[in-house]
Amino acid sequence: MTSRNPRDSRLRLVRPRPLAPVPAAEPPRARRRPAPRPPEGTPAPAQLATMARKGLAAAARIARWAGDTGSGGQQNVLRTAPGGVLTPDIAERAAAQLELTPQQVRTDWDTARLAGLIEVHGDSARAGWRLRAWDRDDSAVLRGWVALFDAWSLVHPAPAELAPAAVAEVIEAVPQLLSVLQLSQGPLPLPQLLDLLEQRVTELRDERCEIPYGPQAEPVPAETDSAPLLEWALTGLAAVGALTLDADQATMTPLGSWAVWVKLEQIIVAAQSPAGNIEQHAEGMLRGCARLRPNAARAEYRAWLAARPVGSAVTELLDAARGDDSLLRGLAFEALRVVGAPAEPDVRAASDELLLRPYALIWLAEHEGYDPEDVHTVLTREESTWLWVDTAAAVADHGEATLLVRHLEAAVQPTIPQLLAEIRAVGHPRTVQVLVALAAAHPDPALAKAVRRAAFQVHTGGA
Repeated sequence: MTSRNPRDSRLRLVRPRPLAPVPAAEPPRARRRPAPRPPEGTPAPAQLATMARKGLAAAARIARWAGDTGSGGQQNVLRTAPGGVLTPDIAERAAAQLELTPQQVRTDWDTARLAGLIEVHGDSARAGWRLRAWDRDDSAVLRGWVALFDAWSLVHPAPAELAPAAVAEVIEAVPQLLSVLQLSQGPLPLPQLLDLLEQRVTELRDERCEIPYGPQAEPVPAETDSAPLLEWALTGLAAVGALTLDADQATMTPLGSWAVWVKLEQIIVAAQSPAGNIEQHAEGMLRGCARLRPNAARAEYRAWLAARPVGSAVTELLDAARGDDSLLRGLAFEALRVVGAPAEPDVRAASDELLLRPYALIWLAEHEGYDPEDVHTVLTREESTWLWVDTAAAVADHGEATLLVRHLEAAVQPTIPQLLAEIRAVGHPRTVQVLVALAAAHPDPALAKAVRRAAFQVHTGGA
């Protein structure tokens, strides 16, 4: 063993150098897809909306009549049979006032319901949100027409002599026929459309590949005449204004061509889900979007919404908002902002629920055109405090301590004692957890002590 004088050591101490901070991993940015443009020759949205207003003028008229009439002592509410069906006396009254036949009234009423101009709730009906925006919002008009376009088989029901199974196959095959008509940009002869229909129905049957289990009798080939089925489908599409029929050919209208293009774009958007959450239920999708940047999250919301009916998507999002996770509550209403006007009736109904009321009221204010800086003025002091606690719970569960301290600046109360007093008064279920997290995060010992005392008082039920 040897000893060495430290001054003679050949080992040199290297001064530690500060390491460059490693950048935090960021979620991949979704590539921006340029805004799609409709095919050349498609009229401008304002022109399309004018066409839609003209085609739905009778439906808008009966909807306005229903909104102005009312019954049962309630403004803008019309009593109907269950399911929103007009009772005979109301149909007669509408026919007399509008100078129509009762059958015309029923037809216009059904059209208005399918186009969203009338909202039905049990045994009552009222003018819908779309009617209120009818004269000023072209997008609302076009959405209403597309809703009617989607329901063409309800507008013109199949005759009783057509087999239900064959009718279902034709409804499933019609989108391909419409795509061919839209791409052709001109009339197509009915024999060609009949061939296309028969080919598509055969493809659908082959895709199902339905092989019955067990011994079966030799099938008897059934010859199905497709001509009446095609005639019914084209008549129904013509009834909603999607195409026109001549003696032996069919031609897409500008509205029909635009609607088919919109449907194709929705399929493309759904196939380009940036983060792959398109098949998730609403809660799973929202959790997947929690760490995305706002633009990427909105793209994910759009893709998720394009893959499912609007009504069921809104229901899923509101169910997710009713859960225990406050972060999902805020994200659900961000997704509902992407939905836009079609979510208005459900969001308005949700404003009666204590847990969702502040979010719903702000959503409705934005929808009605409030300035973004003024939307919080629609909340009462108690509702603002509830929203502050709910947002703080989301920060405490998913954010950093510094964000929770910074969240104090968003409180409407000017002093901490007032904030603590009003937090205790609103009775949010996460109050104790929020106060404990705030006390642990705040650097001021005196303030942290006061917050801990308030958390203890809430926990024990004290004043």
